[in-house]
Amino acid sequence: MPKISDRAIEMPASPIRKLAPLATAAKERGVHVYHLNIGQPDLPSPGVALEALAHIDRKVLEYSPSQGFRSYREKLTKYYEGYNIHLDADDIIVTAGGSEAVLFAFLSCLNPGDEIIVPEPAYANYMAFAISAGAKIRTIATTIEEGFSLPKVEKFEELINERTRAILICNPNNPTGYLYTRREMMQIRDLVKRYDLYLFSDEVYREFIYTGSPYISACHLEGIEDNVVLIDSVSKRYSECGIRIGALITKNKTVREAVMKFCQARLSPPLIGQLVAEASLDATEDYAREVYDEYVERRKCLIDGLNRIPGCYSPIPMGAFYTVAKLPVDDAERFCAWCLTDFSYEGATVMMAPAAGFYTTPGAGRDQVRIAYVLKKEDLRQALVVLRKALEAYNSRANK
Repeated sequence: MPKISDRAIEMPASPIRKLAPLATAAKERGVHVYHLNIGQPDLPSPGVALEALAHIDRKVLEYSPSQGFRSYREKLTKYYEGYNIHLDADDIIVTAGGSEAVLFAFLSCLNPGDEIIVPEPAYANYMAFAISAGAKIRTIATTIEEGFSLPKVEKFEELINERTRAILICNPNNPTGYLYTRREMMQIRDLVKRYDLYLFSDEVYREFIYTGSPYISACHLEGIEDNVVLIDSVSKRYSECGIRIGALITKNKTVREAVMKFCQARLSPPLIGQLVAEASLDATEDYAREVYDEYVERRKCLIDGLNRIPGCYSPIPMGAFYTVAKLPVDDAERFCAWCLTDFSYEGATVMMAPAAGFYTTPGAGRDQVRIAYVLKKEDLRQALVVLRKALEAYNSRANK
């Protein structure tokens, strides 16, 4: 039998989805699974988006331009103005989700063997996209004890060498919910400028910031405009994960021209998704406020509940809708699998993402999980009861 590629062997399984077969089997046994593992919001998409989807009036579902419809990109510039990000439509390239934007950024800016510095824990698919591009992720550790704040600049400089080409951040952060401070963003800016690096900045969660601290976009940083590649998506802010519409944004014309070659090779971003995304920009302020207020309440419900479970600890996430929590177990992946294969409480169990998959450092995050608070508060409360009972049963079993 022919062998698969080394790249395929190296490609990690998703920590978010790798336990999905166990969840499916649990459901087939009649167990209700509370999905805390994946950032799939349960809140409705905007009414204007659903109306646009229901009333698409086209005789042919044709290719769109490789960079996306100009009408959508022009409308996006007005959206970004609301965040003090000043763009031209030509600065924006529409992609098949934020994921394709990350992949095309890597393919366009990095050569095989080039290195990217990424604070860990980090969104696991960054590692997968780096492998696809032949690049290498070099992680800089943040700790749950320090709330996942960035280490001092010297720690970054220890990793910089002749192969270093970029720094990648997610702000607000997936998986930790951390929001980078102005001081931290200026620290990153100074590093990018000093060493002439790219700054890839994934900012898909900008709508979800829960503190009085300001949102500092990479596009706000002066003096590195040509170094910045912004990653965005409609998936989270409009509960539209399935339409697969994202964006790659940069002032760097050379990078845009390079990205366009990959865009042309894949032909075009999703037609119907763009129609829905463009309509979503007309969503009311009431829609945005209701969604935001709901996540504020869910965050309080989850974090308060988690920190009342003996042995559990979660810092308070300042953005996005995730947290990384420490559990009183020796192996969170084994515990998460056991919850799906061997445990239920009143007919229910929980599914979480083992946090080790968000680290590249061996052994890091072994007793941690990422939890997404994308369920309604009633379900979150019940999921916390189930989690408490699961930990009691698991540790009781382990101590026998």
